[in-house]
Amino acid sequence: MQKAIFFVLVPIFIFCSCVHGDKLADEVAKINVDIKVNRFDREFAEAKPTDIPGLKEKYPYLFPANYPDSIWVAKLQDTLQLEVMDEVGKSFPDFVSEKQDMEWLFRYIKYYFPNYEIPRVVTVTSEVDYNNRIILTDSLLLVGLDNYLGSTHKFYQGISRYIANDLDKQYLTRDMASAFAKTVVAPPRDRTFLSQLVYYGKELYLMQQLMPQKKEAVIIGYAPDELEWANVNEEQIWRYFIERELLYSTNSKLGPRFLDPAPFSKFELELDNESPGKIGRYIGWQIVKAFMDNNNITLQEMLTLPEEELFKRSGFKPRKL
Repeated sequence: MQKAIFFVLVPIFIFCSCVHGDKLADEVAKINVDIKVNRFDREFAEAKPTDIPGLKEKYPYLFPANYPDSIWVAKLQDTLQLEVMDEVGKSFPDFVSEKQDMEWLFRYIKYYFPNYEIPRVVTVTSEVDYNNRIILTDSLLLVGLDNYLGSTHKFYQGISRYIANDLDKQYLTRDMASAFAKTVVAPPRDRTFLSQLVYYGKELYLMQQLMPQKKEAVIIGYAPDELEWANVNEEQIWRYFIERELLYSTNSKLGPRFLDPAPFSKFELELDNESPGKIGRYIGWQIVKAFMDNNNITLQEMLTLPEEELFKRSGFKPRKL
């Protein structure tokens, strides 16, 4: 009899979850967003020297005042610059699907943060400045499209593989969500490893709410097998942190070992090469998920909650697989 009840309840639970998700998506779909995308990268690629003054007037923030027009004219004729603009044009000929993806992102942002003013979007080339591929200000969102040409693109040869893997258009909207999250997630209250875990966990959880259609691997920037490794080894990772009393440590070396982008996490064990980087962020994400599952609290309230309080109220227990 118990088995029969279980098999009846599971479909009901799945159905309720789907209904809830569909209801939220329906509400979000009704939110009107007006995204203006200016393809500066294409305008510059098609410009003539005589067009420079007009571009400077239209995009003054892209033309430092101390640079004479001759610099920009030379750039129009630079062989490498021409190749970059050509490759970007091939990969992003119209930006239609990207804009649709962005519209959904900003609808979810407006749903959770109704007072947010949507910035104007300007696409640029940035000489593969992958550390600044997305720049978000109060009124402007700059998108360096030459950072999203695909992980194996010839421009990325010589870049570490774990960095190049992120240089793909599937991560473009994810990076926008991350840039927004950094503006609303309260910074860590202290320097402990736990506070940093939870800080990154809040960011990832928020990104997941803003992009429910995206796979978890895309949100954290893992390959599917890397996410599977993290899921399978979650209990062992947590035990490692606990047994070595790392949670309340302020050792600055823990960031590069477990939080920063890297080819792998540094447990200083044989399994290091099997692990993905940023494993601490993954654990922080699971802590925040547990907290939201076990507490009746709004997303906005969670974002400002002190990290230690959130952890203690999370009831987090690593999954056992």
